[in-house]
Amino acid sequence: MQTKIIQITAAKGPAECTWVVAKVLKIFLKEIQSKNITYEIIHKENGVENGTVQSVVIQLKGKDFNQYVKSWLGTIQWIGVSQFRKHHKRKNWFIGCFELSGIQSESFDYTDIEFQAIRSSGPGGQHVNKVSSAIRAKHKPTGVQVLVSDSRSQHQNKKIAIERLKAKVNECYSEKLKESDKQQWGNHLTLERGNPVKVFIGTDFKKQKESKKYSSKRNQLKNDLRRELQ
Repeated sequence: MQTKIIQITAAKGPAECTWVVAKVLKIFLKEIQSKNITYEIIHKENGVENGTVQSVVIQLKGKDFNQYVKSWLGTIQWIGVSQFRKHHKRKNWFIGCFELSGIQSESFDYTDIEFQAIRSSGPGGQHVNKVSSAIRAKHKPTGVQVLVSDSRSQHQNKKIAIERLKAKVNECYSEKLKESDKQQWGNHLTLERGNPVKVFIGTDFKKQKESKKYSSKRNQLKNDLRRELQ
């Protein structure tokens, strides 16, 4: 089972680029599902305009999908009229798709949680002081921990602790991703605008088809053959 982390980003591009990211994201997720590749969006930053995405980080899991992912890596171009500035002359917009290396997802496994029952403090009478109902939960891989004493029930506090701990671990991971984003700016600012790996056209976002002139190629082969026979 392979695991890769992919980032699709508008970098420092204008609102039009964040609109392109949102469109590309839908196409990308639809394609990977058809190829039996599972995914999880582990970080997403929305753009300023409604329905736009500044940057999204996706974790992919599956078998033998290196070649497919490679076909997406690089500059992606959209050719069309701005959705936000109708009279803007620019017709070509570029975003980037990169593989984030050196960063791993913090998988939340319940076996990695260490629980400790402690006595609750505060109001509640003698019952609170006698029963160790509060729960301290620690996620061992990250060291993140929470203390929960919301309920007199130890079982209920344990359930609450798990949810809060999971949220804090995800928050911790999101901070790592944000830091990784900063480290990727070098790639983002050097997009090869003249050599896109994918090109989409118009508001319906169709892929640009390469025109294949078979007749001209056939004629060229015939001419080459005639020259060899002469």
